[in-house]
Amino acid sequence: MERDEAAALVEAAVAAGKASFLATSGRISPNIGLLAETAPATFGGYGLMRAAVMRDKAEGAALDLRTKELIFVLLDVLVLNEGGAVAHLENAMRLGLTVEELSEGLTQVLMVGGITTWNRAGAAVMRRAVEIAASKPAAP
Repeated sequence: MERDEAAALVEAAVAAGKASFLATSGRISPNIGLLAETAPATFGGYGLMRAAVMRDKAEGAALDLRTKELIFVLLDVLVLNEGGAVAHLENAMRLGLTVEELSEGLTQVLMVGGITTWNRAGAAVMRRAVEIAASKPAAP
Protein backbone atom coordinates (compact mmCIF):
# COMPACT_ATOMS: atom_id res chain seq x y z
CA MET A 1 0.00 0.00 0.00
CA GLU A 2 1.35 3.39 -0.91
CA ARG A 3 1.83 6.15 1.63
CA ASP A 4 -1.09 8.23 0.23
CA GLU A 5 -3.44 5.24 0.35
CA ALA A 6 -2.40 4.46 3.92
CA ALA A 7 -2.88 8.08 4.98
CA ALA A 8 -6.34 8.14 3.39
CA LEU A 9 -7.25 4.89 5.13
CA VAL A 10 -6.13 6.25 8.53
CA GLU A 11 -8.01 9.50 7.91
CA ALA A 12 -11.21 7.60 7.08
CA ALA A 13 -10.80 5.34 10.13
CA VAL A 14 -10.27 8.34 12.42
CA ALA A 15 -13.41 9.99 11.02
CA ALA A 16 -15.42 6.79 11.54
CA GLY A 17 -14.13 6.45 15.11
CA LYS A 18 -14.96 10.05 15.99
CA ALA A 19 -18.42 9.67 14.44
CA SER A 20 -19.01 6.55 16.55
CA PHE A 21 -18.17 8.37 19.78
CA LEU A 22 -20.33 11.36 18.86
CA ALA A 23 -23.27 9.15 17.88
CA THR A 24 -23.29 7.12 21.09
CA SER A 25 -22.10 9.53 23.74
CA GLY A 26 -22.30 12.95 22.14
CA ARG A 27 -18.66 13.71 22.83
CA ILE A 28 -15.08 12.60 22.50
CA SER A 29 -13.43 12.44 25.91
CA PRO A 30 -10.13 14.27 26.43
CA ASN A 31 -8.23 10.98 26.73
CA ILE A 32 -9.69 9.59 23.51
CA GLY A 33 -9.12 12.94 21.77
CA LEU A 34 -5.48 12.82 22.84
CA LEU A 35 -5.13 9.32 21.37
CA ALA A 36 -6.66 10.49 18.08
CA GLU A 37 -4.32 13.47 17.99
CA THR A 38 -1.08 11.75 18.93
CA ALA A 39 -1.58 8.26 17.49
CA PRO A 40 -4.14 8.59 14.70
CA ALA A 41 -3.54 5.14 13.23
CA THR A 42 -4.01 3.53 16.65
CA PHE A 43 -7.15 5.55 17.27
CA GLY A 44 -8.37 4.73 13.77
CA GLY A 45 -8.04 0.99 14.40
CA TYR A 46 -9.77 1.31 17.76
CA GLY A 47 -12.42 3.57 16.25
CA LEU A 48 -13.28 1.08 13.51
CA MET A 49 -13.60 -1.71 16.06
CA ARG A 50 -15.76 0.51 18.28
CA ALA A 51 -17.96 1.55 15.36
CA ALA A 52 -18.57 -2.11 14.54
CA VAL A 53 -19.43 -2.98 18.16
CA MET A 54 -21.53 0.09 18.90
CA ARG A 55 -24.14 -0.54 16.21
CA ASP A 56 -27.74 -0.92 17.31
CA LYS A 57 -30.15 -3.65 16.30
CA ALA A 58 -31.60 -1.44 13.55
CA GLU A 59 -28.11 -1.43 12.01
CA GLY A 60 -27.85 -5.22 12.06
CA ALA A 61 -26.33 -5.77 15.49
CA ALA A 62 -27.35 -8.73 17.64
CA LEU A 63 -27.45 -6.72 20.87
CA ASP A 64 -29.09 -3.35 21.46
CA LEU A 65 -26.96 -0.38 22.50
CA ARG A 66 -28.43 -0.26 26.02
CA THR A 67 -27.21 -3.80 26.66
CA LYS A 68 -23.80 -3.04 25.15
CA GLU A 69 -23.42 0.04 27.35
CA LEU A 70 -24.34 -2.03 30.42
CA ILE A 71 -21.76 -4.64 29.46
CA PHE A 72 -19.13 -1.91 29.20
CA VAL A 73 -20.16 -0.56 32.62
CA LEU A 74 -19.72 -3.98 34.18
CA LEU A 75 -16.44 -4.72 32.43
CA ASP A 76 -15.04 -1.32 33.41
CA VAL A 77 -16.01 -1.92 37.04
CA LEU A 78 -14.36 -5.33 36.90
CA VAL A 79 -11.07 -3.76 35.79
CA LEU A 80 -11.54 -0.85 38.24
CA ASN A 81 -11.96 1.79 35.54
CA GLU A 82 -14.42 4.03 37.38
CA GLY A 83 -14.31 6.88 34.84
CA GLY A 84 -15.09 4.59 31.92
CA ALA A 85 -17.81 2.82 33.88
CA VAL A 86 -19.52 6.12 34.74
CA ALA A 87 -19.34 7.32 31.13
CA HIS A 88 -20.96 4.11 29.88
CA LEU A 89 -23.48 4.23 32.73
CA GLU A 90 -24.64 7.68 31.67
CA ASN A 91 -25.09 6.42 28.10
CA ALA A 92 -26.93 3.30 29.29
CA MET A 93 -29.29 5.27 31.53
CA ARG A 94 -30.10 7.64 28.66
CA LEU A 95 -31.11 4.48 26.80
CA GLY A 96 -33.33 3.28 29.66
CA LEU A 97 -31.13 1.28 32.03
CA THR A 98 -32.61 1.19 35.54
CA VAL A 99 -30.90 1.24 38.93
CA GLU A 100 -32.34 -2.22 39.59
CA GLU A 101 -30.80 -3.64 36.42
CA LEU A 102 -27.48 -2.06 37.27
CA SER A 103 -27.66 -3.49 40.79
CA GLU A 104 -28.08 -7.03 39.47
CA GLY A 105 -25.17 -6.60 37.07
CA LEU A 106 -22.90 -5.11 39.72
CA THR A 107 -23.73 -8.03 42.01
CA GLN A 108 -22.46 -10.38 39.31
CA VAL A 109 -19.26 -8.33 39.02
CA LEU A 110 -18.80 -8.51 42.79
CA MET A 111 -19.27 -12.30 42.65
CA VAL A 112 -16.54 -12.63 40.01
CA GLY A 113 -14.18 -9.81 40.99
CA GLY A 114 -14.66 -9.60 44.73
CA ILE A 115 -15.57 -6.77 47.08
CA THR A 116 -12.65 -4.67 45.80
CA THR A 117 -14.54 -4.12 42.54
CA TRP A 118 -17.39 -2.63 44.56
CA ASN A 119 -15.18 -0.53 46.79
CA ARG A 120 -12.92 0.83 44.03
CA ALA A 121 -15.47 1.40 41.25
CA GLY A 122 -18.89 -0.19 41.72
CA ALA A 123 -20.09 1.97 44.59
CA ALA A 124 -19.24 5.19 42.73
CA VAL A 125 -21.07 3.92 39.66
CA MET A 126 -24.12 3.04 41.75
CA ARG A 127 -24.06 6.46 43.44
CA ARG A 128 -24.06 8.11 40.02
CA ALA A 129 -26.93 5.89 38.85
CA VAL A 130 -29.02 6.81 41.91
CA GLU A 131 -28.21 10.48 41.28
CA ILE A 132 -29.28 10.24 37.62
CA ALA A 133 -32.46 8.34 38.50
CA ALA A 134 -33.39 10.92 41.15
CA SER A 135 -32.96 13.77 38.67
CA LYS A 136 -35.27 12.27 36.02
CA PRO A 137 -38.82 13.60 35.98
CA ALA A 138 -41.49 11.08 36.87
CA ALA A 139 -43.21 9.40 33.93
CA PRO A 140 -46.74 10.73 33.22
